[in-house]
Amino acid sequence: MIKVTAAYQIVTPISKMGIKELQHIEKIGRVCYKSEDKITEDGESARKFVSMLLQRGHEAMIEHSSLSVKFIVDRGVSHELVRHRIASFAQESTRYCNYGKEKFGSECIFIDLEGGIKLDGKMKNISIGEITSLLNEWVFAMEDAEKHYMKMLALGATPQIARSVLPNSTKTEITITANYREWRNFFKLRTEVAAHPQMREVTIPLLAELKERLPVIFDDINN
Repeated sequence: MIKVTAAYQIVTPISKMGIKELQHIEKIGRVCYKSEDKITEDGESARKFVSMLLQRGHEAMIEHSSLSVKFIVDRGVSHELVRHRIASFAQESTRYCNYGKEKFGSECIFIDLEGGIKLDGKMKNISIGEITSLLNEWVFAMEDAEKHYMKMLALGATPQIARSVLPNSTKTEITITANYREWRNFFKLRTEVAAHPQMREVTIPLLAELKERLPVIFDDINN
C-alpha cells in the first residue's frame, strides 16, 4: 500500500503574469466594440479590458481561452469533478490499469485522508488522539482492500472485475480542460466552505496559484 497527498499540476503553459493570455482575449473581445486601435503592446490595455469584461458580466469573451489541469485525487473527488459538463476529461481507468503489475509498483495507491480531515469544519473539535485512531482505522481498511484486490487478480479476475473492492480513497489522475468561464464557475463552487474538504485541498491552492500566474481572470473569486 502506498499513501500519497492529493495534488494538482497545471498542464497548459502560462506566459509571465498571464500577459499573452489576456492579450488573446482582448484581441478577440475588442471586435465587439471595434476598438482594436486601443490595444497596447505592454499588455496594460489587455488587463484593463478583460477586467472591464468581467465587471460587466461579458464572460462569453473568456470562453475563447482554455486551461488544462491534472488532479491527483481520490475516486470520490473525481466523481464530483466530472459533474462539470462544459469540460473535457481524461481519467486513469481502473478497468485497464492492473495495479498488480510491476509498472504500478505491484501496490495500490491511496490518497491520504489527513488533509481532508484538517479542512473538515465539522471535525475541528476532535482531539489529536481521536484523529490518530481514525487514520489508523483508515490505513487498516486500505490495506485490507489492497489485499482482496490482489487476491482477486491472482485468482484470475480481470482488473475491471477486481476493482469492485477498491474504495473511494483509491488514487486517480484526471486531467480537465475547460474554458476560463467554466473554470471561474468551478472555483466558485469547489473552493467554498460547503465543498468537500478533500476537494478544497486541491482547489484552494490551485486558485491561489492561478491568481498569481493569471491575474484578472480569477482575482474576484474568494474562498
